[in-house]
Amino acid sequence: MAQATAKPETSTEYVVIDSGKTTLKDLYRKEDWMAIWMGFILLIVGLLIYLPRPPAKMADIPKYNNIMKEEAAKAPFKTIEWHNASSAKKGVRARDQEFGKTIQAFLAAPAGWENNPLDAVYRSKGAADAMNAAAKPAFDKAKAAEDAALAKAKTAQAAAAAAGFKDANLNGTADKEIKAWQAAKDKASKAKAKATVKPFNRIPHLIGLCVMLGIFFGIGKAIMGGSFARFFPGFIVVFIIAVLAYMAETQSLMKHWGFGFPLWAIVFGMLISNTIGTPKWVMPGVSTEFFIKTGLVLLGAEILFNKILAIGKPGIFVAWICTPITLILTYWFGQKIIKMKSKTLNITISSDMSVCGVSAAIATAAACRAKKEELTLAIGLSMVFTAVCMVAQPAFAKLVGMPEILAGAWMGSTIDSTGAVAAAGAFYGDKALYVAATIKMIQNVLIGVVAFCVAVYWCAKVDCVPGQKVSWWEVWYRFPKFVIGFIVASLIFSFIDAGIGKDASAVMIDHGVLRGFTRIAREWFFALAFTSIGLETNFKEFKPYLKGGKPFTLYIFGQGFQLAFTLLIGYLMFYVIFAEVTARI
Repeated sequence: MAQATAKPETSTEYVVIDSGKTTLKDLYRKEDWMAIWMGFILLIVGLLIYLPRPPAKMADIPKYNNIMKEEAAKAPFKTIEWHNASSAKKGVRARDQEFGKTIQAFLAAPAGWENNPLDAVYRSKGAADAMNAAAKPAFDKAKAAEDAALAKAKTAQAAAAAAGFKDANLNGTADKEIKAWQAAKDKASKAKAKATVKPFNRIPHLIGLCVMLGIFFGIGKAIMGGSFARFFPGFIVVFIIAVLAYMAETQSLMKHWGFGFPLWAIVFGMLISNTIGTPKWVMPGVSTEFFIKTGLVLLGAEILFNKILAIGKPGIFVAWICTPITLILTYWFGQKIIKMKSKTLNITISSDMSVCGVSAAIATAAACRAKKEELTLAIGLSMVFTAVCMVAQPAFAKLVGMPEILAGAWMGSTIDSTGAVAAAGAFYGDKALYVAATIKMIQNVLIGVVAFCVAVYWCAKVDCVPGQKVSWWEVWYRFPKFVIGFIVASLIFSFIDAGIGKDASAVMIDHGVLRGFTRIAREWFFALAFTSIGLETNFKEFKPYLKGGKPFTLYIFGQGFQLAFTLLIGYLMFYVIFAEVTARI
């Protein structure tokens, strides 16, 4: 079909290898396109599972909405009845139905543990009973505290109601006591979870999941021209290491410090590849890009327009102004100030640090054709700084008394991993969690934009030959096609979200298709991808890039600038220019 003006190189060192022409066979022979089809197969399956089966309590949502509306009109604060209706509404989730629980149990990662790793995959009835007995006194105490707090809240609310909710002091007291009750209720809920644990055996489920995912990706490999028979044995090894990475993440101390499965998957993989060496028969199952690209297509379905618009202009400004400025400045710093030799490493680190971590790094590396070791180095830096920032940023915000919404905006735009953003936001408060998670979602939209811009820039300025006219076909070849799947998934699910309404979408899409199926699958795909990165990476490959410590200098500069700049812009947007939006959050 169309022929490019210049053919890109086809070195095996590149993250993405493309040819100088495109044909219809690309739609099932190229990894990017196959990732799109496989991602959409899972999204369609999720829709078919959940949409026809709404939970029975979904019919009660209008009643809860009416109660909340009436209570909001009655009092200048959120009453006890308002909170009860809100809790009941939030409890209506499609994934809590029996079939949803079955799916989640099958896809579940290893559980938390402290001293014995086997506790992550198996818990006997005796062990569960012992844990419940040990946790019961704490639960009873927390429950008693909740009941006492509720009694005080009722008394305070009754006093405010007797004054017609016109006495500011009584209203303030009632609001304070109700918030104290909510805090006590949250503690009691957590204590109850520890006192009602159940026995489980996840080993059969993990074996079944390994087989199913192996067949799923193996068929994709076979369609692209690979060997299913060679892929499957290697995949089993990759899956086992991914399980071990999950187990390392769920260990209580590691979980506390935020050392997640991406870091452990890379570490475990690299331990093998740099000691005994990754066996040749395992390598066909090592498919970094295939796993991550399929996962990123699923991620697109989680980017819903209504959530982006819900936080308004300040959130969009913070995410879409700070991010590109930080990216461009960091790339300039790497080239002009510390003079990094590898432009591809420079832009990959800059994108990883400024946009949204690993996902952006993968897309950018594909667009500029970075080498695999450059991508691995960028991801490794991201994992380390993410773990530090997840703990340090909320602690700093607490220390200086930063407003909750500002803290959420700051953390959402500067912490790389979406999971780490949620953890940091939750540590600071509910509003911080909401703002942080929403801004990170808005920021994730830039994955496709950045990939396209990098592809254009690399074609026009970096890889161009003097006097040569750059063809748009060359940009098309270089552009990571899986980003199209990411964008289309976002569009489709946003239209579904708007079509069925906010409440139905929360129940059926967010707490059904996504949280009850595709998000869990996406996490597994990412774990497989990070394991693959480790298995195909050799420390010796890093030496040329680590010389002089320039990658660290680049990351520290970029992260430092982003922290300061985002905090400034966040304050201006949320508390000066769009203060009225902040008041409604």
